[in-house]
Amino acid sequence: MPLTQRQIYRRRRLVVFSAVAVVLAMTFYLPLTLLAPLGEVSATILPVEEPVLAEPEISTPSYGASAIGALDRPGVLAQGGSADPVPIASITKIITTLVVLDSKPLQLDEAGPTITFDETDVDFYYDQLAQGGSIAPAYAGQQLSQRDVMTVVLLPSANNYAQSLANWAFGSEGAFVTAANAWLTEHGLTNTTVTEPSGIQETNRSTAADLTELARLAIDNPVIAQIVSTSSAEIPGIGAVSNSNKLLGIDGVDGIKTGTLDVGWSCLLFSADVTVGDKVVTLVGAVVGGPDHPTINTAIRELIADATAGYTVVTLASDGEEFAEYDTPWGDEAAAVSESTLDAVVWGEDEITATVAATSMRAADAGESAGTVEFQVGSETFSVPLVLSDDVDDPGVWWRLTNPAAMF
Repeated sequence: MPLTQRQIYRRRRLVVFSAVAVVLAMTFYLPLTLLAPLGEVSATILPVEEPVLAEPEISTPSYGASAIGALDRPGVLAQGGSADPVPIASITKIITTLVVLDSKPLQLDEAGPTITFDETDVDFYYDQLAQGGSIAPAYAGQQLSQRDVMTVVLLPSANNYAQSLANWAFGSEGAFVTAANAWLTEHGLTNTTVTEPSGIQETNRSTAADLTELARLAIDNPVIAQIVSTSSAEIPGIGAVSNSNKLLGIDGVDGIKTGTLDVGWSCLLFSADVTVGDKVVTLVGAVVGGPDHPTINTAIRELIADATAGYTVVTLASDGEEFAEYDTPWGDEAAAVSESTLDAVVWGEDEITATVAATSMRAADAGESAGTVEFQVGSETFSVPLVLSDDVDDPGVWWRLTNPAAMF
């Protein structure tokens, strides 16, 4: 039966609309789906296993007062004995030289101005001789550089030279004492008192915690640090002088100052460089009021060993370790991995936390940046870049055409 005009017209309309639909699809749908940018794929952050460290064990001497600290962290790592200010003997001379340098600074290896000794300096010699103090030769008209005088103060610990140095710098012992106590207050050493420059009087007192901070200040001064790390020196008109610190060069000890008051009160302000992993840790501290120097030297070696053992090399991130995952709607999978291994030297009481910041991804190549992971270790922050572990490829034509909802 032949088609009616209406049927023919309907069929023509169907063909036309179908053709229009195909044209529209070719013109709009295909380009939109094939060329549209992919939506970002967010990372799933993986839990980070944070290491738990053993608590350090540091044994302190039963006598006097003692403390040990490290330059890479504030305060002390451990302390024992009396918490009250105790006599510090010739450790006083570190304060004396630091206060003098504050007033009359020297550059490293600079000799400084010439100090001419007079009858006052001769009197200092005989006064110290009468008290049984440590002395070095002095005579009227003697001339030495500031650096040489400081060396005689710090190495053989000559009391009369400490007095001469203070008197030269400030004009009188009283003026020095005023300046010294102002300096102590300025540097937060509020439990330390100085009444004269040599340390022969028991009224020069400090706490082990304050002395640990004093040790930091001493080795932070390049002139002091250089002098106290020297085993001996040649002084014009005097000859060779030797460092009274018998621990120098043992277990990394490179300073700082001995002290002795009569029998039964030996002291050492110390610093030591120890190696943990590939890091040098500088330890500082003091033992005050020991029975003799060999005894406190043994105690200090034990303090250094215990403190060193309290540090651990911890691997915070290993090369290629996964910290986040990507799972794309089209089936590609990849991970945000550590670009390199990150080790850190950690003190046993430090808390370790990790924060992962992984970027969102579209199509990308393996090795492209994928964010960072940041570790907080005590007061220090470490960071390692994250990179993409595998290629995240474009999903291809078929997936784009059949998943329009994921594209728009």
